[in-house]
Amino acid sequence: MKLSKGVLPLLHDRDALQLPAADCFSLPERVLQFGTGVLLRGLPDFFIDKANKQGIFNGRVVVVKSTSRGTTAEFDNQDNLYTQCIRGVEGGKKVQQDIVNASISRVLTASTQWEQILACAASEDMQVVISNTTEVGIAYVEENVLQGVPSSFPGKLLAFLYKRYQHFNGSAGSGMVIVPTELLPDNGLLLKNIVEQLAAYNQLPAAFIQWLTTHNHFCNSLVDSIIPGAADIDCGYEDQLLIMSEAYRLWAIESGSERVREILSFAAADSGVVITPDINVFRELKLRQLNGAHTLSCGIAALAGIETVKAAMNNEAMAAYIEGLLLHEIIPAITDSNIRQDAAVRFAAAVQDRFRNPYIDHKWLSICGNFTSKLKTRVVPILLRYEQRMQQVPALIALGFAAHLLFMKQDHGLAVDDSFASYYKKLWQEHELPEVVKISLANSEHWGSDLSVLPGFSRTVTNMLQALIREGVNAYLERVAAEIIIS
Repeated sequence: MKLSKGVLPLLHDRDALQLPAADCFSLPERVLQFGTGVLLRGLPDFFIDKANKQGIFNGRVVVVKSTSRGTTAEFDNQDNLYTQCIRGVEGGKKVQQDIVNASISRVLTASTQWEQILACAASEDMQVVISNTTEVGIAYVEENVLQGVPSSFPGKLLAFLYKRYQHFNGSAGSGMVIVPTELLPDNGLLLKNIVEQLAAYNQLPAAFIQWLTTHNHFCNSLVDSIIPGAADIDCGYEDQLLIMSEAYRLWAIESGSERVREILSFAAADSGVVITPDINVFRELKLRQLNGAHTLSCGIAALAGIETVKAAMNNEAMAAYIEGLLLHEIIPAITDSNIRQDAAVRFAAAVQDRFRNPYIDHKWLSICGNFTSKLKTRVVPILLRYEQRMQQVPALIALGFAAHLLFMKQDHGLAVDDSFASYYKKLWQEHELPEVVKISLANSEHWGSDLSVLPGFSRTVTNMLQALIREGVNAYLERVAAEIIIS
């Protein structure tokens, strides 16, 4: 049997399955969502569905399918219901939870149902716009947004907002809360600037632009959750929209407005939604701890023949390296008046739980993509702060750089698409190991600064690189791990 509203009564005897109440299908449409992907269904729509089940938000989502590829048949055939299977580790314990999500009311295709989408602008219940159109979706495209279907997401959003402005005669209360989730810094501000620029290009009335900038709230946001999407999980019924997501979840939304907090009332349903005037703390924790640990560990793990992140956490030496990296080098570098020690330690524990997730096969070679540029953006700031504060070489970070050089020597860079692969190949062909280290670290184009001038860093990387080659990656990693455990 296929999941649908008609099938729900047959599933009520399944204690482990969370089902929607019958009255949820009559809730008003309060959210316009651009994007049908698993991130939106696994995170924002999860929070909305959870709030609805608790009687808090009491609103459903109209989803806009912006691309012409494919159809909405999978949603239509299942009455827009889908199963979300949460699989992960929290506090060292496995988490398994299955939920039938009923947050979506309709899925409309922009190319063929544009008038129905614009009609949503006239609804007094509609208050929120959410988007995930990939990073390239928030881009300025010079186009007439009032003739036909705009090609860009900002164009579609502007057309919707102008229609709403016209219908409600520019009333203050008709403004929307707009929360993009695209993985871009200051995504809300970026989207706002593009929409304003496009409004000017379309020569829209000054009164509309005043309403746009004054009564609409564009909120920066950060999403953090691994949602692989489809999974081989048997729920006892057919579900073509089934997704899996990890237990950890965060949607940090930047706003100090009480109106925004009131409208986004679903935040009260789950601690994973945080509305705060400044989300930079969350961005920094994720970038430095989760992404930084991934980047520093990927070369070592790949060289050691460890295929996945979860396999690394089952390897005593690799797990010790990752824990030591987080607690002894990354946290001392990033904690300050904005990031408290206890918050950083809690986040580090969550990172290790996420790395241990037995249900997700996150491959190290995938993480190694663009290895060099990731080191620059995610790790170099940690290195510089640690050296400045501690006045010593961060040995585990140095090992990550040594493994990077050895990884690039073995042509892995070509395999994982690193733009500096040919540079490293030539460097290893023309120079001996000590010179490779010195020249590489001194390359300001790579790192944004000359890392070879950091006291003792070049010598430490050289010694570690030599040890990796002389002793073998696994043997040297075990020796380093033993020193971490003893200390």
